[in-house]
Amino acid sequence: MDLGLGGTVALVTGGVRGVGHGISQVLVEAGATVIACARNPREDPIHGVEFAVCDVRDAEQVQALVARIVERHGRLDVLVNNAGGSPYALAAEAGPRFHAKIVELNLLAPLIVAQTANKVMQSQDGGGSIVMVSSVSGHRPSPGTAAYGAAKAGLDNLASSLAIEWAPKVRVNSVAAGLVRTEQAHLHYGDEDGIAAVARTVPLGRLAEPVEIGRCVAFLASPLASYVSGATLVAHGGGERPAFLAATKGSDHGPV
Repeated sequence: MDLGLGGTVALVTGGVRGVGHGISQVLVEAGATVIACARNPREDPIHGVEFAVCDVRDAEQVQALVARIVERHGRLDVLVNNAGGSPYALAAEAGPRFHAKIVELNLLAPLIVAQTANKVMQSQDGGGSIVMVSSVSGHRPSPGTAAYGAAKAGLDNLASSLAIEWAPKVRVNSVAAGLVRTEQAHLHYGDEDGIAAVARTVPLGRLAEPVEIGRCVAFLASPLASYVSGATLVAHGGGERPAFLAATKGSDHGPV
């Protein structure tokens, strides 16, 4: 299927590893010119993806990057705010600076990048599309990553607010990703047995592949979603089975 992204210019933050790697790959295959930024390059970059060093928490670096993109390619059609993450830390034990850094990376930095991209997109005849990559952690309790979950909830809300402020030129949406099998999955879920055990908690029976999240992002960024703005697309394989089902006796499915 032609997504209508051929000839477009897309910036993917954190676009060299994990989910970002999958997003960059899908956009390149759809015909977009993709610039992936991160603080460090990947040893085996995706063919056809341009890499740029940028700390998205630094407004001056972001502005310089977007300026270089426009100077080189003449436009910026798509922004994917994917950079983010958090180490495990119990809320009561982590200090204020730790929490501030997590919120800065996962909520404030996407706002900085979106503001910068919006200035370019508003001046273009075709406007532009911004997609935030959030998480199911923003839609359910997130013990051990409380600040991260709160920031991702804020990111979904931010997308819906910007969709109103920046319409009709710029569409803004978000993808709330579920459990994804990346090169760092073992850090969160353990060895292969641990990953398999986690996968069994997902109704579809497996973790997502990064390109599957990338396809959701590509759809929202594309003209196929031309009337979709302010929406959150949840990609979680069916979510999580309710805990009461495992405790229910005498029924395979439990009460309705």
